[in-house]
Amino acid sequence: MQRKVRFQIEGMTCQACASRIEKVLNKKDFIVTAAVNFAGEEAQVVFDDSKTSAAGIAEIIKKAGYGAKEPPATPQPQEKVRAGWRLWLLMAINIPFLIGMAGMMVGRHDWMLPPLWQFALASVVQLWLAVPFYQSAWASIRGGLANMDVLVSIGTVSVYLYSVYMLFFSPHAAHGTAHVYFEAGVMVAGFVSLGKFLELRTKKSGLNSLGLLLKLTPAQVNVERGGQWQSLPVGQIAVGDLIRANHGERIAADGIVERGSGWADESHLTGESNPEIKQAGSKVLAGALMTDGSVVYRATQLGSETLLGDMMNALAEAQGSKAPIARAADKAAAVFVPAVVCAALLTFVLTGWLKGDWTAALMHAAAVLVIACPCALGLATPAAIMAGMGKAAEHGIWFKDAASMEAAAHVDTVILDKTGTLTEGRPQVAAVWLSEDSGFDEDGLYRLAAAAEQNAAHPLAAAIVAAAQARGLEIPSSENAQTEVGAGICAAVGGVGTVKAGKPGFAGVELPENLDGVWRIASVVAVSAAGRPVGAFALADTLKSGAAAAIGRLKAQGIGVCIMSGDNQGTVDYIAAQLGIADAHGNMSPRGKADGVRRLQAQGKTVAMVGDGINDAPALAAADAGFAMKGGTDAAEHTASATLMRHSVGQLADALSIARATLKNIRQNLFFAFFYNILGIPLAALGLLSPVLAGAAMAASSVSVLANALRLKRVKID
Repeated sequence: MQRKVRFQIEGMTCQACASRIEKVLNKKDFIVTAAVNFAGEEAQVVFDDSKTSAAGIAEIIKKAGYGAKEPPATPQPQEKVRAGWRLWLLMAINIPFLIGMAGMMVGRHDWMLPPLWQFALASVVQLWLAVPFYQSAWASIRGGLANMDVLVSIGTVSVYLYSVYMLFFSPHAAHGTAHVYFEAGVMVAGFVSLGKFLELRTKKSGLNSLGLLLKLTPAQVNVERGGQWQSLPVGQIAVGDLIRANHGERIAADGIVERGSGWADESHLTGESNPEIKQAGSKVLAGALMTDGSVVYRATQLGSETLLGDMMNALAEAQGSKAPIARAADKAAAVFVPAVVCAALLTFVLTGWLKGDWTAALMHAAAVLVIACPCALGLATPAAIMAGMGKAAEHGIWFKDAASMEAAAHVDTVILDKTGTLTEGRPQVAAVWLSEDSGFDEDGLYRLAAAAEQNAAHPLAAAIVAAAQARGLEIPSSENAQTEVGAGICAAVGGVGTVKAGKPGFAGVELPENLDGVWRIASVVAVSAAGRPVGAFALADTLKSGAAAAIGRLKAQGIGVCIMSGDNQGTVDYIAAQLGIADAHGNMSPRGKADGVRRLQAQGKTVAMVGDGINDAPALAAADAGFAMKGGTDAAEHTASATLMRHSVGQLADALSIARATLKNIRQNLFFAFFYNILGIPLAALGLLSPVLAGAAMAASSVSVLANALRLKRVKID
């Protein structure tokens, strides 16, 4: 049986490391697929659990020279990335060399350290502080694939050994005229280490949105134990506990309100900024902020079982996945390091032969080795994916994986289910007709209808009662209610007599023939009192607020929109006309919807399907990108590429905008990464970049790619 497992990977220094781990794992016959995310420092492996275990896979990764451990069930807060003593010492040793180089630029050669001092400091770096570079390089070579640290190690050790030779053993040594380049190795090690630290800090604190989500759970909560309220750590609460959340506090677990009332902001999950009223019987979600009032709720789900926990796990898994566009970069990075070593050797030989200056040849070759680091290339795609996923999560959109996000970026046609997607999915009062000689106004009609319908369990009856309550009306009491199945209900209402509510024939009401619009497709409930017609209600599945604006946004983005629904064609046409959608199909079976998706794909369209029911699952699976509404059927959510938390087509427009912005960002990153290496290597080979400048530029390239990815956090949604 196939099983999927995630591992946190330790010890990766560039994309070549990630490629190495993938190569090792994918060679095993019991591994179905293995993908390693360099930016996320994570591996996702699908394997046959009848042949091996997660522990066995972790051991394979460890033998390849890297650490591997399964992440906790619920993502844990990451410690703040701090500069260690090794980096501080390395940068301190760099200071006198930086001063000396600055002196050379202004003609003050006396600012340079004496050669023996340079040798002493460089030896501390090369023989002690740079040891992690050598360890990583050796593990990489032993594993059969060279990483970035191989390049840095070869370059800095070559310069160091050359300088030692010139200082102590060359013919110039006795005369004190030897030219040494200790500063090159020291400063390259310093800049690369600093770049790695900045890169790691940006990845941990900037790209990953999990840290922000983790902060939503309170550390301490007020729990009722033994009739007394106690302040306890959130880890000590149990299912069934009564927990109090006051104004300004966050909900600690999913639960049901037992008493109290207040407003809760659940935007962390839904993307909806408007708070919702919470009162007895309401559901509360972990991480929600009580903006007003106070509630006591009973915990029903904790930790990873909550919707917040589920979101964190889904986001962690999605951010660790790979987009198809990353494959080209991975293939390039896998062969990049060996190719660069060959280029450096060629530079050394040709420069020495043509110029007759083997010192210059060594410096050029070292610069080529250092400038060609594939880190920026390896970060280009996963950094943007992590930032884009976080941005989507902020808007209540959960992409299943990176491939889903990339597919969404290419969508040019959207298919929408009607019920529950464009409409509320339940009957509501859409229009009212009042008999001119009834003697009642509209509020009176509502009171009479609700007085009778409050005795019925039919959805239409519930809709009328809810509408009367929403108007703030006091509903009269009634008695002797009698239901005629399929026709309506009658009841005695004090001061009025017998009130009938149901089909026009049952109530004895004749509707005018000129009623049009929604009356043509609605369910009609007519009302009479003491045998006299009072009025009628047209009940229909009404449009969701914001649906029309969302369709307008999709059209403005150049996306074609059509409706495919199982409802009758007349109802579908009515909804389509309200939204300005010309392509609308009713009476469609689940297979028919899926066939409709394939027809559009055969025309060269990239199709997104949006739905929430079991009948939408085949179409969601057939579409290039499927979007399910959270809270719909499990089949729809399981099949879809992404989940929309707010049941809003507006979120679909947000999702497509974010996906396109993310893909654009990936392409920018890949361009800069390739352009940087294509430009940098020739400049280094020609001697226009010293090893020191190459090290600084290499570090800057990785940080610049991460900075570009972080722009997605501020991108404006169309």
